[in-house]
Amino acid sequence: MSKKNSSAILKNRFFDSKDLSSIYLNFKNKLDKLKRKSYVVAISGGPDSLALAALSKAYSIERKTNFHYTLVNHNIRSNSSKEADQVKALLKKHKIKLNVLKNNLLIKNNIQSQARKIRYSILSSFCIKKNIRTILTGHNLDDQVETFFIRLSRGSGLTGLSAMKPLSKLDKKIDLFRPLLDVKKNSLIKISKQIFKKFVNDPSNKNTKFLRTKIRNLKKPLMKSGINYDQILKSINNLASSNEVLEQYIEEIFKDLVKVSKKQILIDFNKFIDLNLEVKIKLINKCIKILRKNYYNPRSKKVTFLISALEKHSFKKATLGGCQFFKNKDFLILMVEKVSKYSKKTT
Repeated sequence: MSKKNSSAILKNRFFDSKDLSSIYLNFKNKLDKLKRKSYVVAISGGPDSLALAALSKAYSIERKTNFHYTLVNHNIRSNSSKEADQVKALLKKHKIKLNVLKNNLLIKNNIQSQARKIRYSILSSFCIKKNIRTILTGHNLDDQVETFFIRLSRGSGLTGLSAMKPLSKLDKKIDLFRPLLDVKKNSLIKISKQIFKKFVNDPSNKNTKFLRTKIRNLKKPLMKSGINYDQILKSINNLASSNEVLEQYIEEIFKDLVKVSKKQILIDFNKFIDLNLEVKIKLINKCIKILRKNYYNPRSKKVTFLISALEKHSFKKATLGGCQFFKNKDFLILMVEKVSKYSKKTT
């Protein structure tokens, strides 16, 4: 297939259908507003990321924007390298070059969480190498609702229940952009099938040992009960609006209570102790992010447990999120815990 023909197919397919045309125009509008000259596109081979690849390729034809398509191979499954080659061949038919990045770190426990952290770390390094500041992911409306239920099951506060933001900071240099959060997964499957004819199924998506899979299996029973994802998304958006107001308040509290240096953070403990629990949690999370540059916050129950311990006279020290916590007469002190983050693979 010639480059001209593949480009024509990509452009025309989105305008042959009213639904797909609407998705593409929405996608184009979001990237136009972001005004970035280049992006890294996170690919997995599933329908979400392949639809994202098709949308970004169509956008590049129209806007001449540069996209780098990347897949991180963790080598967790025996056939993961074969699957990566299949995805690469699938994209190549539409003149989309896929960069396969190999993970050389051993993942033993908490597989999905650790794989996600390592994946973003590898993608961030690729961005820095290519002088790119934004990663695109295929997170969609279904992912948003699933994340809400996962965090609800873990007792998350307002921040967690607000779920994922379209644009967020992965670290100081790299942004994470999710342009498909308002698009249903079925629509992305339709795009993937129309453009690429097929996609790669990750067997872990059906493994019920993972909480996300258990949550995903609740969708049909919920719909039969008259509860659909659109309704849940409205609640998520309302929570997100409330969270934005709280974030503004936290900024003011932070300026008043916190002193930041290169090696440590000091929190005025006498003022901290009188704060609302939700505000305390947000303040602790913000301080940990500053010191550790973490993307994900510690789980709310762990932060709540720490706060409970801090308020006891017997408290001496604790660790959370890669930080050590100490207390003196007037201040709560945070310092980076000097430990290795991951174990390397043995050969």
